Amino acid sequence: MVRHIERDGLGDIAEKVLDGKRLEFDDGVRLYRYDGITALGHLANVVRERTNDNCAYYIINRHINYTNVCVNRCPLCAFSRDPDAPEAYTMTLEDVLEAAAAVDCIGGTELHLVGGLHPDLRLNYYTTMLSALKERYPAVHLQAFTVVEIAHMARIEQTPVTEILHKLRDAGLGSIPGGGAEIFSPRVRSIICPKKISGEEWLDSARVAHQLGIRSNATMLYGHVETIEERVQHMIALRELQDETGGFMSFIPLPFHPENTRLTTCVGPTGLDDLKAVAVSRLMLDNFDHIKAFWIMLGQKLAQVSLSFGADDLDGTVVEERITHAAGARTPQQLACDEIVALIREAGREPVQRDTVYNVIAK
Repeated sequence: MVRHIERDGLGDIAEKVLDGKRLEFDDGVRLYRYDGITALGHLANVVRERTNDNCAYYIINRHINYTNVCVNRCPLCAFSRDPDAPEAYTMTLEDVLEAAAAVDCIGGTELHLVGGLHPDLRLNYYTTMLSALKERYPAVHLQAFTVVEIAHMARIEQTPVTEILHKLRDAGLGSIPGGGAEIFSPRVRSIICPKKISGEEWLDSARVAHQLGIRSNATMLYGHVETIEERVQHMIALRELQDETGGFMSFIPLPFHPENTRLTTCVGPTGLDDLKAVAVSRLMLDNFDHIKAFWIMLGQKLAQVSLSFGADDLDGTVVEERITHAAGARTPQQLACDEIVALIREAGREPVQRDTVYNVIAK
């Protein structure tokens, strides 16, 4: 496979990868433009196995989307609603605790909480939620609130992000999911999420979290109006922050789902686009330990194939997911633990149950 890459004029990139050297911006663009998907996957798999051997990780978790009310109402989003919309909802503390009860039933180790930017909720809503969950499930890790949500709390409270994070951590916050990064390019954000914090603000907020010892994930939403160059620059910006802080746990390339959004001219990425996004991210993000193929957005079979194209993590059981399904996802709401294990084994990988920060629970 490497010979194919050399034959097609990418031998210098293959040499860098095999020697463990860092790829540059131009290398990433050339890889994205390369049509040899199996050869590209082979090269990404070299890095994947160098980093994680034959392991493929999963977690037993439960997602909770606590509100769909959002002041931003981004064109990319099919989930958000205005406060007075008929479909708008905001979960009470009792609702959240009832939803979280599934974590006991499935033996879960993580609750994953994200929602819209509600204009009326104050910090006490979020800290009370975390405290109550931590009291009821002390051994469960709370991965909650994207940096976009945290920046929104800071604006509402007129308080620095640092102080908000201190209070959330004191209430039980364990780590931060990677959502809201989208594409950092100002041009792209002006089209797909004009009211959302800028890419620089996203990176700055993540930096503050990492400096406080709060780890996070990172994402890239692709397949809408961005260029290849903007994708690669997005990854390099994340790589530079990871060089600085070491606070990112995983990178999650997320395919755009256009159904029910206001980006009606977008058709979304193809399966080949998805595999290329996984492979290129594995090759470019040399300082990220894990690349996640989020089965909710990719579909089970493509996520399974991604385990040979650079990905080493399928995420988890999820139980309920509303954001992607509002945009037309056809995947199930949840997968049982044994279904995830079967997908991994069918792909020829070794299933490894992990906790949120990648401590091994079971093999």
